[in-house]
Amino acid sequence: MLQLKNLIIFNSKKDLEFLPQGKLLINTINAHSYNIALKDIIFQNALLNSDVLLPDGISIVKACKWLDARSKPKERIAGWDLFEFEMRKLNEKGGKCFFMGSSEKVLALIKEKAKTTYPNIIVETYSPPYKPIFSEEDNNAIINAINRSKPDLLWIGMTAPKQEKWTYSHWQELNINCHVGNIGAVFDFFAGTVERAPIWWQHHGLEWLYRLIKEPRRMWKRYIIGNTLFLYNIIKEKY
Repeated sequence: MLQLKNLIIFNSKKDLEFLPQGKLLINTINAHSYNIALKDIIFQNALLNSDVLLPDGISIVKACKWLDARSKPKERIAGWDLFEFEMRKLNEKGGKCFFMGSSEKVLALIKEKAKTTYPNIIVETYSPPYKPIFSEEDNNAIINAINRSKPDLLWIGMTAPKQEKWTYSHWQELNINCHVGNIGAVFDFFAGTVERAPIWWQHHGLEWLYRLIKEPRRMWKRYIIGNTLFLYNIIKEKY
């Protein structure tokens, strides 16, 4: 049973410096993913079996404190924070990064931007078929592409919970020795196809509100209904 108070959640951005080397599965948790995981056992197991779980939401940080949880993160650590840290670190020594997910258009923009932002990183990409469930042939093609590449860093971007469930389900088949991050929207942020909230909104825990204002039709259920449901679930967990 997933309970926020029992999860081991990463503490702060500066602690990213101490992540161990080797094959490491890094996921994030926010109010939306917490709600989904309570009803989706595979997604729940994916989060519970993370090597590293980042608090990607101010709601998670505050809820952990209120619940007197096992882990009490000091700050929000977004997928973007992980992305910038890992890419900067890899760029310093040089290496190969693999982006799996999104469209050919977005991936092409990522490759182009990476040439100037991270010139010491070789970028390889794979755009999977746009369908709710991959066939065995689809999965084998994705796994083979990643394994052939042998990247120093692997990013998966197919939105939650699809990306986490896919990575968890195929973890043993990935013959790699690197950090693997499920970072969803970061693909679009880096490509420039979606605008991220300005720094002020981020620092005040209001990035969710900025996205709601920008895309009300797409985001209203997630943030209005979803945030209310999160409060209900946390109160139920508390009492």
